[in-house]
Amino acid sequence: MSESPRSEGAGQGWVEVCGVEDIIPNTGVCALVGKRQVAVVRVGEGEEIYAISNFDPFSKAFVLSRGIVGDKGGVPKIASPIYKQNFDLRTGQCLDDPTVRIPVYPVRIRSGRVEVHSAAQPPGAAS
Repeated sequence: MSESPRSEGAGQGWVEVCGVEDIIPNTGVCALVGKRQVAVVRVGEGEEIYAISNFDPFSKAFVLSRGIVGDKGGVPKIASPIYKQNFDLRTGQCLDDPTVRIPVYPVRIRSGRVEVHSAAQPPGAAS
């Protein structure tokens, strides 16, 4: 994991992470966005990309980018590789424990490059 450079002209907290094609479909990568580890997850073959905290609150380890990507009842999710808790990629809500939610980050694609915003979305905000 290395610090991501700022996108040329991106401004206002957007950080370029990598190209969409650099993320294997249905996997995640870890990026340093500001001073935070963020799991950037690609769902499927297209440009459906999500960004969540890389910190697994159950195992207390930075591992979510290595989780198992899938879907639970139509909800895009990632399962922690440690204890297998599932997190909604859109909201960060733990699908196995409603009292737990992890931060999610705005993500966008510009010219085939994935950019993540350095500020987490407030809980419950639309992605």
